[in-house]
Amino acid sequence: MGDYKLVALDMDGTLLNEQSEISEENANWIRKALDAGVTVSFSTGRGFQSALPYAEQLGLETPMITVNGGEIWSRPHVLHRRTLMEADYVRRLHEVAVGYGEPWFWAYTTQGIFNKEQWIAAGEDYEAYHWLKFGFYTEDDKLLKRIWEEVAAWGAFEMTNSSPWNMELNPLGVSKASAIRELCGLLGIGMDEVVAVGDSLNDIAAIREAGLGVAMGNAQDAVKEAADAITLTNNEHGVAEVIRKYVLKG
Repeated sequence: MGDYKLVALDMDGTLLNEQSEISEENANWIRKALDAGVTVSFSTGRGFQSALPYAEQLGLETPMITVNGGEIWSRPHVLHRRTLMEADYVRRLHEVAVGYGEPWFWAYTTQGIFNKEQWIAAGEDYEAYHWLKFGFYTEDDKLLKRIWEEVAAWGAFEMTNSSPWNMELNPLGVSKASAIRELCGLLGIGMDEVVAVGDSLNDIAAIREAGLGVAMGNAQDAVKEAADAITLTNNEHGVAEVIRKYVLKG
């Protein structure tokens, strides 16, 4: 095992338990890593406003990756880079979602989140918003597959998920992995000095590229197959185990 200098943590299904809480054990080991000079960074599909309270809870002044790499923060409230999705693609994705009828859908903008229940007004200009990410959700596997195949044919997106029942779309080239590479440049370290931890398809690229890629015990099978190691589940303080076993080695 190398000497790791950056721990990039997914949030939902990874750092957070099923009650969306950071366990005291996870918090304790994150503090130990910080005290040892290791940078601990969120690497999440969540938007900044949703991730921020957890960073504040931990007292983090470290970089943050939000909306699957669409935003990179050099520290909370200090934006380093933002990559937007073309408004016309969002309009077309909305048409797909409405056309299928059943799926839940949502989109992140810099102004807030829009979804199936509260979309922009009919006739409103999509260009008036700064779009970051679009998502679909349905527990109908066949329908999700049809949507995935239709949208994939456009060749315009990084296509991942944050659960087996959704799909998340970012602009081509935007991922947690690309954002972590950018952070490594800011921190003056290499990807071989990174530990990336996650549970879903939006974590796979980072897990493959990091010096150590770790899948949660509750991760999707494809994530486990891509990982160098598998830790405990998010309800068993799996992040604490990663830091204890691989980063601080104690």
